[in-house]
Amino acid sequence: MPRTSGERTPAHPTSAKQRQRHARILRSAARLGAAHGLDRVQMQDVARESGVAIATLYRYFPSKTHLFAAVMYAQVLRLDAETPPPPPGTGPVEAVTGLLTGASRQLFEQPLLALAMMRANNAAPVDHDGGPARRTDELLADLMLRTAGVSRPTERDRRVARLLQQAWYGLLVTVLYERSSPQDAQDGIRLACRLLLAPQPGHREWTGPRASGPTSVPALHRPT
Repeated sequence: MPRTSGERTPAHPTSAKQRQRHARILRSAARLGAAHGLDRVQMQDVARESGVAIATLYRYFPSKTHLFAAVMYAQVLRLDAETPPPPPGTGPVEAVTGLLTGASRQLFEQPLLALAMMRANNAAPVDHDGGPARRTDELLADLMLRTAGVSRPTERDRRVARLLQQAWYGLLVTVLYERSSPQDAQDGIRLACRLLLAPQPGHREWTGPRASGPTSVPALHRPT
């Protein structure tokens, strides 16, 4: 019987065939999560839809928490790869606001999947290489820094990015649990970016070209 407690370290795909199988599992989980939410998705259904044995699924993902934390990491990887540089002249406040508000709109289009990923990301255990949740957090912070035009971030820059990331997560959760509206979250994102990214007395400005205009953001998740 496959172990489901999540205590075992997940295996990582090494061959091309294994990577294809791994990606197929993540796509199936995203589709099922978008349709049913975290609690109603069964690992057996993910295995069946992705065409793998249940033992194979558990080898890569010892629990649904591991699985949906990995779904979130995969989606953020795609966001990172597909996000273009801000238009020339865009300041850090405008650029990061555009990134986060655009990503939020995509998440709110499939709230069950978004909430499944957020819940799993918050609960995911840390393994020897950090685990998908930590890698997601680090990747998002790096993406925000790059979008802000910070090519050589200081420790303070990274701390600010982490604070902004946590503020964004909190705003997303309030909408996904229907405690506030998407517009409230968008307004909160803009305010958080202004408070955290605008130049402060005694600190250097975040680098990056100046101007206004939204940043084009691709879909954060598009289950196919």
